[in-house]
Amino acid sequence: MVYCIGETVLDIIFNGDQVIAAKPGGSMLNTAVSLGRAGIPVEFISEIAADQPGDLIVRFLQQNQVGTRYLNRYADGKTTIALAFLNENADAGYSFYSELPQERLKGPLPVPAPGDIVLFGSFYSLSDRIHEKIKAILSIAAEQNALVCYDPNFRTPHIHDLPKVLPRIMENIAFADIIRGSDEDFLHIFAMKDADDVYKTLRLTDSQVLIFTRSDEAVSIITGNGKVVVPVPGLKPVSTIGAGDSFNAGTIYALINMNINKQAIPASSSDDWRTIAMTAIRFSQNVCMSLDNYISTDFIIAPDK
Repeated sequence: MVYCIGETVLDIIFNGDQVIAAKPGGSMLNTAVSLGRAGIPVEFISEIAADQPGDLIVRFLQQNQVGTRYLNRYADGKTTIALAFLNENADAGYSFYSELPQERLKGPLPVPAPGDIVLFGSFYSLSDRIHEKIKAILSIAAEQNALVCYDPNFRTPHIHDLPKVLPRIMENIAFADIIRGSDEDFLHIFAMKDADDVYKTLRLTDSQVLIFTRSDEAVSIITGNGKVVVPVPGLKPVSTIGAGDSFNAGTIYALINMNINKQAIPASSSDDWRTIAMTAIRFSQNVCMSLDNYISTDFIIAPDK
């Protein structure tokens, strides 16, 4: 089972002054939907208001084979709305509108088992009243030898919070077996642009992996055994919303299909990581060719596609 832990939002996407799409979003939700469409058993752990937008999102998740048993429906607030404004490069800038409950992420939480994968990240994992609850799940995952993946997904609107949340980011990294971040994430967090510099700064163990993505440029994967660099084919995107999230989905899909679990990571070869990166890139590029935040329902997952 894959568990994706993160925020739930309703994305409203603008191109100039025109609304061009409205759909369920949130980084980990996007990943969960791509995994569900790819046939991977997945549960989404989050919170969502008991309102009409919330009902719409829950139905959408269930229609896309994403489990909702760990979705907390709260009455004392409203579903978060994210306004996404596309620029000339199809990259998005965001404004968020939230009315969250006083008690966060209440209700039953999953108990990861050996062989499971836990994906978490974004500012959601750093939030007051959320961080400690996620840590409880991660502690169980570590005890059970479940594989943990962390995507910091740290964006410009939260830079002023960095002094407060940096210790939590480092805690999250310490829990993770795989850290997948973009050059933008690490520039915001550590003021660094180079994958090797980031790897040295994180002081990862030989059993941890850094996956460093740089938009439409090469993907760098650094492990205790060395570094692999995989080029990214060029394309003209329709939207980059969800590109990193679907990259995460492709990474998890490849790990599962290659039978690479937590124990197997230190022995995984450069060819293994190259295959994982190529699969993740295909997932990501499929998403970039539409206004959806997740892989298309007719996406064919094969190395030559």
